[in-house]
Amino acid sequence: MDARAISLVRTTFKAVAAVEGGPEKLTRSFYAILFARHPAVRDFFPASMVTQRDKLVTAIAYAIDQLEDLDRLLPFLAQLGRDHRKYGIVDAHYAAVGDALITALEQFAGNEIWTEEVDAAWRDVISVMAGTMIEAAEADDGPPVWQGTVVDHIRVLDDVSVIRLKLDEPLDYSAGQYVSVSIPSRPRMWRYLSPAIPANSAGEIEFHIRRVSGGWVSPALVASTAVGDRWTVGSPLGTMTRHTAGGRDRLLIASGTGIAPVRAQLMEMASRTDNPRVHVFYGGRYPCDLYDLPILQQIAATNPWLSVIGIVEEETDPWWYDGPQYRPTPGGSSPIVGQIGKVVAEFGRWTDRDIQIVGSPSMINTTKFRLQGAGVDLSTVRHDPW
Repeated sequence: MDARAISLVRTTFKAVAAVEGGPEKLTRSFYAILFARHPAVRDFFPASMVTQRDKLVTAIAYAIDQLEDLDRLLPFLAQLGRDHRKYGIVDAHYAAVGDALITALEQFAGNEIWTEEVDAAWRDVISVMAGTMIEAAEADDGPPVWQGTVVDHIRVLDDVSVIRLKLDEPLDYSAGQYVSVSIPSRPRMWRYLSPAIPANSAGEIEFHIRRVSGGWVSPALVASTAVGDRWTVGSPLGTMTRHTAGGRDRLLIASGTGIAPVRAQLMEMASRTDNPRVHVFYGGRYPCDLYDLPILQQIAATNPWLSVIGIVEEETDPWWYDGPQYRPTPGGSSPIVGQIGKVVAEFGRWTDRDIQIVGSPSMINTTKFRLQGAGVDLSTVRHDPW
């Protein structure tokens, strides 16, 4: 891929995204073309395509943003290729998807935008992406999915559950990564979750799950999961992993259940002796949203390289919350009241840190804006695309 091809692909996609309803229309057209040409492919997808269409746009946008950073893009695509083995996808499916996407883009863009040069640029980019995913899938000799049994379900808040599984065989993932999961009551509806503990040889794994209003999967996970349920887990994804020991100091920022991958990294680091300084900021709207803060403070109490600070927007819990009230652990402190991005940006200078942010898209974008305003180079900031 040369600079000209990358520019053409990026310009075309931005033109589509700028049109009102453009991304939704593009994905609707793409899937209509794909299913019309290859009806059997429809079985790979859930009955409702709403969430799937959003995922497609997010994945394409992320890949296009990273076209000039192949050191980041190619590992991401390789992970996707390994993960897509869970669907039973073969090489021919990648070609079918690429052709359908080209046709949808051409129909949407029109003759004025979609020139022969633009067509060639998109085919070049899609070829690199598909080739990377195919090569990674073919090189992976591990299982395409892992099966596991739910052994514990703790409802820590009305809309948040901690669910623990025992996998039939261990899953090797890096602390900070995420995996896709599927449950019997929601077939072919995969939900991405981050393990809250490091990988271990016993196959034990823990997820923190928040119920998303209007969601298809998370309400069932939070409200209906029972001990003994069987889950299917896909290959690990993501680059939110620990840097090498002795590297730059780190700033980790998380809100809500986004604390799960951060906690996994801290637990892994606590088992080592050579760690940089780590500052963790853990945010929520109410004190009760910081359900994992006592555990983080316990880790910090025995690891002098770690500092953990809670941040809440409201000083007291809501009137409807009747659970235990937050009490600082010995050596811990009560949460700071404020907006997480603003508090972190004003707390200190972070220009010498490797920074991770985990949370909702709005929280991530707001926090990045605040950090940038405080002088942070955004190239030092990482977050997963989903």
